[in-house]
Amino acid sequence: KYFGEPAEKVRGSKPIHAAGGYYDDLDAAISFHPFYMLPLCNTTRWNTHCGAAYAMIYSFECDSPQSWLSQADETASPIAAAHASARAPGANDALMQMYLTSKSLKEHMVSAGCGWSMNECILTAGQATADNLPAQIAQIQYIMRVPTIEMAERITGVLDNNAAAAASISHCSWRRDWVSKSRHGLANHALAQATYNSLQVIGAPVFNTGKSREKAQEIQRNLGFEPMEAPFLAETEQLITPQQAETELRKELPAWQEHFTSDDYTEYCWHAPTVRLYIARPTLASPEPGYKYPAWVMNALGGIRETIEPMIGCAAKTIGCTVIDLLTSDHLLTEAKHEFEQRTGGGVRGSNWQAPLCDYEPPLDFRWPEYITTERGHEWWIPG
Repeated sequence: KYFGEPAEKVRGSKPIHAAGGYYDDLDAAISFHPFYMLPLCNTTRWNTHCGAAYAMIYSFECDSPQSWLSQADETASPIAAAHASARAPGANDALMQMYLTSKSLKEHMVSAGCGWSMNECILTAGQATADNLPAQIAQIQYIMRVPTIEMAERITGVLDNNAAAAASISHCSWRRDWVSKSRHGLANHALAQATYNSLQVIGAPVFNTGKSREKAQEIQRNLGFEPMEAPFLAETEQLITPQQAETELRKELPAWQEHFTSDDYTEYCWHAPTVRLYIARPTLASPEPGYKYPAWVMNALGGIRETIEPMIGCAAKTIGCTVIDLLTSDHLLTEAKHEFEQRTGGGVRGSNWQAPLCDYEPPLDFRWPEYITTERGHEWWIPG
């Protein structure tokens, strides 16, 4: 069986696919990601894999604004007191209460110092005009990235309490719809080492040469800097063993923490031996201490053929070599599967196995930006 899945920011597909049995007959999984943080560059993850993540949308609706603080002198007025009456707060107010309360209570949700994060996006809010009408609906999405499922559950409980309180004081109803519930990762040393062995044969990507270097120097020049002789980060052209990377990574984490950062490749980990491979993407070195490039630089380097090809070529060759090893080796897959069974307490449904968390329908009914072409040209908008 050979298949692939795209990366996607909403993290919607993999938890749903795992719960639907898509991964049940996998022998092994190879997950590649461009490097995004040191020391995980041109290496594989060893022990500390990515953590859990929950994502949900809270919707607030004001369906009965007429029942808010009924005033006897307004019953005969078709337009309440010329737009000056004390109307119901409505969904906008509920959303803002939710947003601000959750921000202010963030440090009280789980312990600090473990590198967890929570981000939000306002999907729907507001009316078409600034009239004295309560907003009927408002929606906000949250995503939390945490070391453990227990932390995700605890944060969700706080958010639910905040939503209930915000809705109550704003004369609204509320509901939570799941976008993603993804599990933490599971190490597999046999496959991680085999993949790194393939990477050693291929070698690290080379960026500081030829047209790739010229493009990078052009970017530095356009930003007002004297182009560097070697504009790309030195680590992008170096290998680091999984064990060395693990040692460096652990220096930043408390001893009890077993998972760090977050990505949904972790869903594969509980159905088959899985490796997480990181290959350097084109990343510029800082021309002076403390300087941070604008975001467009990284995006541009990822879309220029001369700068992105070294990463793609290195990753493709490494993955290809690992697949060949899995198909031809008499012991590699057996060893990886044996380790998987040990770590899960018997394999899928074993004593230490984590079952899929998806207990919800796919979130298909929420709006998404639409890309349209009109007489004004090509543009995008967010439908109501």
